[in-house]
Amino acid sequence: MTSRPLNLPELGLLIYLLRDHAQAEQLLGQLHAAQVADITASGVGSLRFVSSHPEQRLGERVASTQFLDEDGVPVLVSLYLDQQGNLFELDCWKVDDAPVRRIPAF
Repeated sequence: MTSRPLNLPELGLLIYLLRDHAQAEQLLGQLHAAQVADITASGVGSLRFVSSHPEQRLGERVASTQFLDEDGVPVLVSLYLDQQGNLFELDCWKVDDAPVRRIPAF
């Protein structure tokens, strides 16, 4: 799994999702150094945060939103933490199961 830093659209979306979270300051502070791996082979949006913890597991969903992709099809977005409260996964799912084309500015 190849890791990379967040791009600007992903960063904007994450800031938007985390803005009202109780641990926003701590989680937002991790974004500048975060490394992620794309989950989907085609399209954009769904990614997993790379962790040094081998036992990292899915925890709770902490935020969600939706937006329209450039073709007008709705995209549902969910942000998950792991069982330790660290960033785990950003899931972007287009309701027609087509690949997400782009993340809009948030």
